[in-house]
Amino acid sequence: MNKVLLYCRQGFEKECAAEITARAAALEIFGFARVKDDSGYVLFECYQPGEAEKLIATLPFSQLIFSRQMLVVGELLRDLPSEDRITPVVAMLTGAVEKGGELRVEVPDTNESKELLKFCRKFTVPLRASLRSAGVLLNYESNKRPVVHVFFIAPGHCYVGYSLPQNNSPFFMGIPRLKFPADAPSRSTLKLEEAFHVFVPADEWEERLGSGLYAVDLGACPGGWTYQLVKRSMMVHAVDNGPMAPSLMDTGQVFHHREDGFRYRPTRSNIYWLVCDMVEKPVRVANLMADWLVNGWCRETIFNLKLPMKKRYEEVSQNLAMIDEKLKANGINAQIQARQLYHDREEVTVHIRRIWSASPGRRD
Repeated sequence: MNKVLLYCRQGFEKECAAEITARAAALEIFGFARVKDDSGYVLFECYQPGEAEKLIATLPFSQLIFSRQMLVVGELLRDLPSEDRITPVVAMLTGAVEKGGELRVEVPDTNESKELLKFCRKFTVPLRASLRSAGVLLNYESNKRPVVHVFFIAPGHCYVGYSLPQNNSPFFMGIPRLKFPADAPSRSTLKLEEAFHVFVPADEWEERLGSGLYAVDLGACPGGWTYQLVKRSMMVHAVDNGPMAPSLMDTGQVFHHREDGFRYRPTRSNIYWLVCDMVEKPVRVANLMADWLVNGWCRETIFNLKLPMKKRYEEVSQNLAMIDEKLKANGINAQIQARQLYHDREEVTVHIRRIWSASPGRRD
């Protein structure tokens, strides 16, 4: 197995390919990306044996922007016989992975693949039993062992391989399954909820997403992102010239400022979260977010960068590099992550957490 398979949003295969090629080269792992437009995945084939395994072990998945999942695979299994699709899959995995902790039978996130999902659900149970009998899977699920993936790109055609449990997406198909809250003002609320799942470890939610924190939402109208903050019992300063949903204002947790988000300045010194989903040029939003962090007006921020039609990977990279440079120039240590989330469209969601050095009486 000397290929790395990456899942991505349909239509963003070139961005995914450009990113994995650049990130692999930085690790002195070289190869070439196979791209099929609108396929929902990219294959990166390494030149040297063993380097695919090295790549998924050393390249932090959390640093990838356009990839939803990262795993190592072998050659495409073609024309699996309808009377026995299991035997070829087990044979390909035998010796390649031992005692995996979980099985996921998946497809690309495309309209064409939706029908395949029905087959995948039925196929999973007998395949799991056969893989356990062959020693490819443990007899019980474990989140400490490799995840075995079977990825169908068409009926009877699939890639098989594995991902590493501490360096992959924990979600089926790399997509968190979230339900739209009936009382939310807009569907954009799912963007921020997904961002919390992706960027904030679950065991840190109580501290970093807990009740009593203060937050600012720039470009808040009608309140999709504010809803997520209110839901977590935060006090929110919602900044937008437009109206907020009455249901949010009735909570008593929202202060509505009818101002331009680029001109607003906080009146409190204990703002923890800054969130922003304004439709504006990405460089302008990126500079604004950097200013808030440099001035110490917030501890963490989640914001969206709207993408141009061309050179989208380059645009995101340049803006993230600009933010990083600006923060470092001001002596600020920060953790920067970015991901094109499932609920994003022509945009990327960025998370930045300002980190203070440990000192008495101060949390990091």
